[in-house]
Amino acid sequence: MGEASPNSSVTTPLGAVFVSYASQDAEPARKICDALRAAGIVVWFDQSELRGGEAWDRQIRKQIHDCALFIPIISGNAHARVEGYFRLEWKLAVDRSHLMAPDQTFLLPVVIDDTQQTDERIPDRFRELQWLRLPGGRASPAFIERVQRLLLPEPSQPPTVAQRSASSASGAAQTVRVKLHTRWSRPALLALGFLLIAGGAYLALDRFVLSKHSAPVSMGVEDKSIAVLPFVDLSEKHDQEYFADGMAEEILDLLAKIPNLKVIGRTSSFQFKGKTGDLRTIAEALAVRYVVEGSVRRSGDHIRVTAQLVDAHSGTHRWSETYDRAFDDVLVVQSEIASMVARELQVATAATDPTSTARLHNAEAYTLYLRGRSALDRGDRVRLAQAQRYFEEASALDPSWSRPAEALAWAHVMQVEFQFVPSSEGWQQARQAAETALRIDSNSASAHAILGQLAALQEFQWARAEREFATALRIDPNNIAGLILSANTLMAQGRLRQAIQRDDAALTLDPLNPEALQSRALWSYFLGDLDSAERDIRSCLTVSPTYNYTRFTLGQILMARGDKEGALQETLKETPDGGRELGLAAIYFVLGNKVESDAAMERHKRHYGELWPYSVAQAHASRNERQEALEWLERAYDARDSDLQFVRNDPLLRSIRQDPRFRAFLRKMNLPE
Repeated sequence: MGEASPNSSVTTPLGAVFVSYASQDAEPARKICDALRAAGIVVWFDQSELRGGEAWDRQIRKQIHDCALFIPIISGNAHARVEGYFRLEWKLAVDRSHLMAPDQTFLLPVVIDDTQQTDERIPDRFRELQWLRLPGGRASPAFIERVQRLLLPEPSQPPTVAQRSASSASGAAQTVRVKLHTRWSRPALLALGFLLIAGGAYLALDRFVLSKHSAPVSMGVEDKSIAVLPFVDLSEKHDQEYFADGMAEEILDLLAKIPNLKVIGRTSSFQFKGKTGDLRTIAEALAVRYVVEGSVRRSGDHIRVTAQLVDAHSGTHRWSETYDRAFDDVLVVQSEIASMVARELQVATAATDPTSTARLHNAEAYTLYLRGRSALDRGDRVRLAQAQRYFEEASALDPSWSRPAEALAWAHVMQVEFQFVPSSEGWQQARQAAETALRIDSNSASAHAILGQLAALQEFQWARAEREFATALRIDPNNIAGLILSANTLMAQGRLRQAIQRDDAALTLDPLNPEALQSRALWSYFLGDLDSAERDIRSCLTVSPTYNYTRFTLGQILMARGDKEGALQETLKETPDGGRELGLAAIYFVLGNKVESDAAMERHKRHYGELWPYSVAQAHASRNERQEALEWLERAYDARDSDLQFVRNDPLLRSIRQDPRFRAFLRKMNLPE
């Protein structure tokens, strides 16, 4: 609240936020206050009285004693003020924080300019915490969501530290790459957009703040920020790529558990797999200061792992080590590397020994699991069947390990979506595997996310899906897949701005993730915000030029702008699996070329009618063929086409929205009209 004086008759409501600032920062502080209040958050920020005295001082002390969160505004102005009442407020807040449990978040420092975290005029306690950067006081959606999350009441029986450690499966964070449903096309036809599901992580969503629609490389670099690049396979036969990838991912997940360390997500850091670019350039693209890189060599039951920590800003090597160990010690090696990196960067790790539970129960089960994840990445019919077998064998060898069961559930989900197995069979197998994972580990974020998928896409039970995703995110706030999937559920119900906020949060953790960029572009397009939509979809193309369905989406955005020729040219660049024929059927119809529209429609229906019935409904609706569109929607419903989640917001269905049969269809899907 800084040097503004409170009204003595006001008390701090339960769950209120106290904003403290130097008087020179009143305007940016007010912007932050207004943004929080607009989100329904009670904020103590009052400039109505500018008087001092004992009553005023007592009121300030009471507010700081009673508030739920204390937000100090850090700036060059605060640095310059060697004396000011806000400094007493800061001291009172720091003193109160020392009386709190170590896992209780009370202090939430916000910096509004380029003040560095090494500034010695800022209290040590503030400098120990992760600063949130809100330039000029512009509050991002991720910041608002962070405050809302911190103000939520704790669950009645939160998991203990020991339970969270157990949930990470022998000291390693649980990881499964998942196929997401954030496109406007049938997910079975799209390039894979696998994201991490990491169990038991503590990293907050606000490790760094990505402005609502900024390009992913525009963020400032924080001092304690790091990316783990894919490790290189140096084995004699070069047949251990799956092991090298797994090693890097496990280290990444362990680092992500460490408070006050910004760790870039796997999708972004693995963009640089096989690339030999300058580390400084890579670090700039990922907006980090430090990079971990390494190599692995495996020969039978022996492994050699080399890892090094590089300060990409200066080009200096901060730490390196080579480990020659038995394969059974692989999890110990991963934990040791993560601990050494944290120690070198002077960030505190958990009080427990990270290697205490890190030994494998069954080395062969771990190998099968890593092989299955590698096969899951490729996603074709043969590889998904292989992945399923690997996970089943791993589970049989070590029934007490939850990660193979989680990954098996995702393999079944993907087989359904790719139409490789009947939906009734695949969904049931996915549910069984997820429930098995939960019996082994009740804190499996991945299993809850899968059950959320099933509730949304198979049963159209949106509220239950939201509860499952909320559980997954409570267990693991860094669950990128859970964030994006929950955004889909919000979108399906017409809550588009909340969906955008969820994708914003995902992009704070994984800034080069094309899946999140593409979905955020779609939500903006659905809202009619064409500038933001085009900016995000072009960012997606910059990150991944061949990403499926992106050219189609750009074509639709350009069509909405009235650029028909540009829309046609972009759609012609799309692949058939990315919706090219669907887009051409719609665009040629608008251009008055019915012959070409009919031809594209026929090609699309012939190749994708059975596989992707929702897209045929889109094509018919775009041509004002209402009866046919409604008939194909019913086929999509019977097939449980997962793209039905877009039905309420889809601009291509505009022609049938007022039809009573369409409204009845929404009711059947439990969606608001």
